[in-house]
Amino acid sequence: MRLPHTSLPLWPSGITPARYASTVRTDSPEGCRIGLIGLADDYGVRLNGGRFGAAEGPKFFRDALARYGVADSNGFEWPRVFDAGDVIPSGTMSESGLAETHRRVTEVTKSVLDLGLFPVAIGGGHDLTFPFVRAVAARFPRLGGVYADAHLDVREQAGSGMPFRRLIDECKIGPLWVHGMRPLVNAREHVGWFTAHGGRIVGPDERGGGRDFDLAPLMTGESDDRRDLFVSFDLDVIDAAHAPGVSAMNPAGWSARQAERFVVSAGRDPRVRCFDIMELCPDHDENNRTARVAAFLFLTFLSAFAERRS
Repeated sequence: MRLPHTSLPLWPSGITPARYASTVRTDSPEGCRIGLIGLADDYGVRLNGGRFGAAEGPKFFRDALARYGVADSNGFEWPRVFDAGDVIPSGTMSESGLAETHRRVTEVTKSVLDLGLFPVAIGGGHDLTFPFVRAVAARFPRLGGVYADAHLDVREQAGSGMPFRRLIDECKIGPLWVHGMRPLVNAREHVGWFTAHGGRIVGPDERGGGRDFDLAPLMTGESDDRRDLFVSFDLDVIDAAHAPGVSAMNPAGWSARQAERFVVSAGRDPRVRCFDIMELCPDHDENNRTARVAAFLFLTFLSAFAERRS
């Protein structure tokens, strides 16, 4: 089954039945709970001055996933995944071209939601979180957000550094909580704008070194816990020793275990309505270690999502 504005998913040949990837469906969403979307574009990263290459993120993610994870898991059943393929970028290197790519991402995400699937995106520049979540916000109007990122990404200008400003300004999403933000790479202006618009910065002393992550206590000030959430994971929140293949390396980031705890919490929480893993940049990876981390986090999310009721 092909959705509009998508290309066929590029999986390596020869995947054995023992591997998890052999269970992913590309022909039909029937019986599936998750819709996987590749966001194979990095023009926003180029506009933001980051390292090129994240457009290849979805391909290398699938390559890594084809070699990691078992089909017959112990203790739970994998939620079945339909791979919708990669959104085809506009191909025009301009802000208008980027806007067209964003429009296509929103349309594809809407189609996945219309199929009754939970959308998971792999990218790609972090600006693509904006159109991805925009489609979800149209379906769930009481939407807040939690994201893991070394950067606030609330710049005013177009590019990979602007998605959460756009979600606040244009989609009226909020409040937002950011984990793993590094003060050395975030301007005072951006911190001020974020906090003035209800954003909360969750620091390492408060949460990053804790035993576990739990999204529920982060809803400080809410009268109830019924607000829906999006969760976005930028791989640059992870320390460069574990994840060198990103658009902007982080020399003082999370360990893979901290990332795992965050993703488990997102997968388990029934208020979370979409999830993405962004900024995988294979051109700068070493022995595909970052792609493997991305595959690990994806399977971690699925294993936690399996605890939800269907």
